[in-house]
Amino acid sequence: MAQIITANDLKTKGVTILDQEASDGNEVIVTVRGKNKYVVLPIDKYNYLRECELEAALLETKRDIKEGKIIKESVEKHIKRIARG
Repeated sequence: MAQIITANDLKTKGVTILDQEASDGNEVIVTVRGKNKYVVLPIDKYNYLRECELEAALLETKRDIKEGKIIKESVEKHIKRIARG
Protein backbone atom coordinates (compact mmCIF):
# COMPACT_ATOMS: atom_id res chain seq x y z
CA MET A 1 0.00 0.00 0.00
CA ALA A 2 1.25 3.47 -0.82
CA GLN A 3 2.63 5.60 1.98
CA ILE A 4 1.70 9.28 2.10
CA ILE A 5 4.06 12.06 3.15
CA THR A 6 3.78 15.81 2.95
CA ALA A 7 6.02 18.02 0.87
CA ASN A 8 7.11 19.63 4.13
CA ASP A 9 8.24 16.25 5.48
CA LEU A 10 10.23 15.71 2.31
CA LYS A 11 11.73 19.18 2.58
CA THR A 12 12.78 18.79 6.20
CA LYS A 13 13.78 15.12 6.21
CA GLY A 14 15.08 14.78 2.66
CA VAL A 15 15.48 11.46 0.89
CA THR A 16 15.79 9.71 4.24
CA ILE A 17 12.02 9.77 4.59
CA LEU A 18 11.67 8.32 1.10
CA ASP A 19 14.05 5.50 2.01
CA GLN A 20 12.04 4.78 5.16
CA GLU A 21 8.61 4.93 3.58
CA ALA A 22 9.54 3.05 0.39
CA SER A 23 11.51 0.35 2.21
CA ASP A 24 8.74 -2.19 1.52
CA GLY A 25 9.05 -1.55 -2.24
CA ASN A 26 5.83 0.41 -2.55
CA GLU A 27 5.32 3.89 -3.85
CA VAL A 28 5.26 7.04 -1.75
CA ILE A 29 2.69 9.73 -2.48
CA VAL A 30 3.82 13.29 -1.77
CA THR A 31 1.06 15.72 -0.88
CA VAL A 32 1.21 19.46 -1.42
CA ARG A 33 -1.28 21.57 0.52
CA GLY A 34 -3.29 18.45 1.31
CA LYS A 35 -3.58 17.20 -2.28
CA ASN A 36 -1.80 14.25 -3.84
CA LYS A 37 0.78 15.76 -6.17
CA TYR A 38 3.67 13.33 -6.81
CA VAL A 39 4.41 9.62 -6.70
CA VAL A 40 7.90 8.35 -5.92
CA LEU A 41 8.73 4.77 -6.88
CA PRO A 42 11.71 2.57 -6.16
CA ILE A 43 13.65 2.31 -9.43
CA ASP A 44 13.00 -1.44 -9.73
CA LYS A 45 9.26 -0.88 -9.63
CA TYR A 46 9.50 2.01 -12.11
CA ASN A 47 11.53 -0.14 -14.51
CA TYR A 48 8.99 -2.96 -14.21
CA LEU A 49 6.05 -0.63 -14.91
CA ARG A 50 7.89 0.92 -17.85
CA GLU A 51 8.57 -2.55 -19.26
CA CYS A 52 4.87 -3.41 -18.93
CA GLU A 53 3.95 -0.19 -20.73
CA LEU A 54 6.35 -0.97 -23.59
CA GLU A 55 5.09 -4.55 -23.83
CA ALA A 56 1.50 -3.31 -24.08
CA ALA A 57 2.51 -0.88 -26.84
CA LEU A 58 4.22 -3.70 -28.73
CA LEU A 59 1.14 -5.93 -28.45
CA GLU A 60 -1.07 -3.08 -29.66
CA THR A 61 1.23 -2.48 -32.63
CA LYS A 62 1.23 -6.18 -33.54
CA ARG A 63 -2.58 -6.21 -33.35
CA ASP A 64 -2.80 -3.14 -35.59
CA ILE A 65 -0.51 -4.78 -38.15
CA LYS A 66 -2.55 -8.02 -38.06
CA GLU A 67 -5.80 -6.06 -38.51
CA GLY A 68 -4.36 -3.99 -41.36
CA LYS A 69 -4.57 -0.73 -39.43
CA ILE A 70 -1.32 0.55 -40.92
CA ILE A 71 -0.28 2.90 -43.69
CA LYS A 72 2.72 2.19 -45.87
CA GLU A 73 4.08 5.36 -47.46
CA SER A 74 7.23 7.31 -48.09
CA VAL A 75 8.60 9.76 -45.56
CA GLU A 76 7.57 12.64 -47.82
CA LYS A 77 3.96 11.41 -48.09
CA HIS A 78 3.84 10.80 -44.35
CA ILE A 79 5.01 14.35 -43.58
CA LYS A 80 2.42 15.79 -45.98
CA ARG A 81 -0.37 13.65 -44.48
CA ILE A 82 0.36 14.58 -40.87
CA ALA A 83 0.92 18.23 -41.70
CA ARG A 84 -2.62 18.47 -43.14
CA GLY A 85 -4.19 17.78 -39.91
